[in-house]
Amino acid sequence: MALDPQLVIMAKQPLIGRVKTRLARDIGHAEALRFFRSASESLIRRVGRDPRWQTVIAVSPDRAVHERGIWPDDLPRVGQGEGDLGHRMGSLFRDLPPGPVIIIGADIPAIGKKQVAAAFDALGRSDTVIGPAEDGGYWLIGMKRRPRVREIFEGVRWSSEHAMEDTLKNIRRQKMSVATLERLRDVDTGADLARWRAA
Repeated sequence: MALDPQLVIMAKQPLIGRVKTRLARDIGHAEALRFFRSASESLIRRVGRDPRWQTVIAVSPDRAVHERGIWPDDLPRVGQGEGDLGHRMGSLFRDLPPGPVIIIGADIPAIGKKQVAAAFDALGRSDTVIGPAEDGGYWLIGMKRRPRVREIFEGVRWSSEHAMEDTLKNIRRQKMSVATLERLRDVDTGADLARWRAA
């Protein structure tokens, strides 16, 4: 029996002061919200309806699952749950239906169908896949989830240059294989935004 690949897009409810807070320190909350809305809507348009995978939008806070007019009605939504980023991603890996799962953020402009397809292809050969970001974090994490889901986020120093290094240590400690994708730049600061616009 073939197991459907699932792409999870993690998205916060787009409210001023709640999204892209690091970017907002440089460009203001209104502009940061405008960037987040534009980037997430564009990402969902690019990758959300590809027939090669099932897309799920994981929203925060959980009550935003029921709000209309924010995310496309034709894509299923689930709550992210409580806890830090690792706890929330770990819950998604554990709770979704069987099959390979890839998780991305909603606000990374460089992600397209090519990157998602490459990640699922990598899971055909490896237990996990990771997409490194320029700042030491990562823009994608994926897991085959067979024969069981393993814990790979314990002790990760989130929002730091150590996030990917810590996650890779956990993956190797679990004796899982890992494939690495191309390095992409996140947009977390005003300088990042200027570089992205120039490119």
